Amino acid sequence: MQPALPALEVGASRDDADVSVVLMHGLGADGHDFADVAQAMSRAALPQKWRFVLPHAPQQAVTINMGMRMPAWYDIIDLSQPRAVNWDTVEQSRERIETLIDAEHAPKLILAGFSQGAAMALHVGLRCASPVAGILLMSGYLLVSDARPCPRKTKDIPIGIFHGTADPVVPFSAAERTIESLTAAGHSPTLHPYEGLEHSLCDGEIRDVFAWLRSVVH
Repeated sequence: MQPALPALEVGASRDDADVSVVLMHGLGADGHDFADVAQAMSRAALPQKWRFVLPHAPQQAVTINMGMRMPAWYDIIDLSQPRAVNWDTVEQSRERIETLIDAEHAPKLILAGFSQGAAMALHVGLRCASPVAGILLMSGYLLVSDARPCPRKTKDIPIGIFHGTADPVVPFSAAERTIESLTAAGHSPTLHPYEGLEHSLCDGEIRDVFAWLRSVVH
């Protein structure tokens, strides 16, 4: 078993929360990257008590960045689509995220993330033994290979995919491919495109993310 992840906590306490959102950052960032968004959401979501858990990815070497060590959920071997990754590092992070999830007490749990963090949110959410109320991807993608196909649907989980059409890092085609793979496996994801948006967030997307989160828990 992998050790628990350090994390920033925003909003309600673990024991008081009605909803817990585990929100994972992108490659090279840390949990503080989405602290402002989490604080805004926790204030705007009344009357429910929202809790955001923003874990910090472990430091590890990343092949596409010349082997430099940085916060990363997994090692990316190359930028192909689907991504070529070191699956051992993916599974190590999955175990650590699941340990974090098991510590949450809220009746409803949502997994969310940006870019590499979004890929992990989907990877964990589709396999998690704990009940998951929703999975949110921002500029993310499905981690998949010939040996590791997309899991078949076993329960209804809302999956929201938010992605800029001009993303040069994770191209919009990756979002479309993710939709196709999930649909073929029996899931019902929704795609929210943002015309001209690159590998980032915009105000409209943040508003839509807030609305999607609220819709999932009602």
